[in-house]
Amino acid sequence: MSESLISARQLNTYYGASHILRDIDFDVARGETIGLMGRNGMGKSTLLKSIMGLVRPRGGTVSIKGRDMTRRPPFEIAQLGIAYVPEGRGIFGNLSVVENLKMAARAGTQGQRDWTYERVLDTFPRLKERLGHGGQQLSGGEQQMLTIGRALMTNPDVLILDEATEGLAPQIAKDIWRICELVRASGISSIIVDKNWKHVTQITHRNVILVKGQVVFVGSSDELRSKPELLTQHLGV
Repeated sequence: MSESLISARQLNTYYGASHILRDIDFDVARGETIGLMGRNGMGKSTLLKSIMGLVRPRGGTVSIKGRDMTRRPPFEIAQLGIAYVPEGRGIFGNLSVVENLKMAARAGTQGQRDWTYERVLDTFPRLKERLGHGGQQLSGGEQQMLTIGRALMTNPDVLILDEATEGLAPQIAKDIWRICELVRASGISSIIVDKNWKHVTQITHRNVILVKGQVVFVGSSDELRSKPELLTQHLGV
């Protein structure tokens, strides 16, 4: 079996009195690309934040590479090779494109330096044209490219993308999907949250659908596409 990079077991996460995640099991193996799907408010971002230590679950465990990281701070989880691109991007607006990228540069957990500054700029040619621009001067699509590029500069084992194409022009979204395909081909595991299930399932090995904080489907892209009733019931398509 492939090495397990992320393993969540029986996760229960609350916001105040609101019970958001309910007994969720979720796994990511080395080299695996997973689509995390569901309508708005079903717990997708909460699951990602629970994995990253940004929200502390009240019950259950999160293991990274076999180590129990439940309730550990986010920086320790990041140091184990998990890169998180949140919804809203989170770039440093007062730093230039160059500074945003170079501040993140480091070898991966196995010493790999596959994603160099030069490779990131070759992958995102729009950023190469805007190296001296501050983060706040970039368009929304350029900010998204910068955030993904910065995550890749950490040479991660897992890249988590939360709503990576949300609100982007079609041509920019097409670029983001191209990057997702490159990431998959490079052997980096990834979790992709996006409303466009057709694009997601062209890239992913497995897909997980959440409904009201519970897993209602786990299966391959071919299996999901073969069940239009699931798509209609849970994704509204």
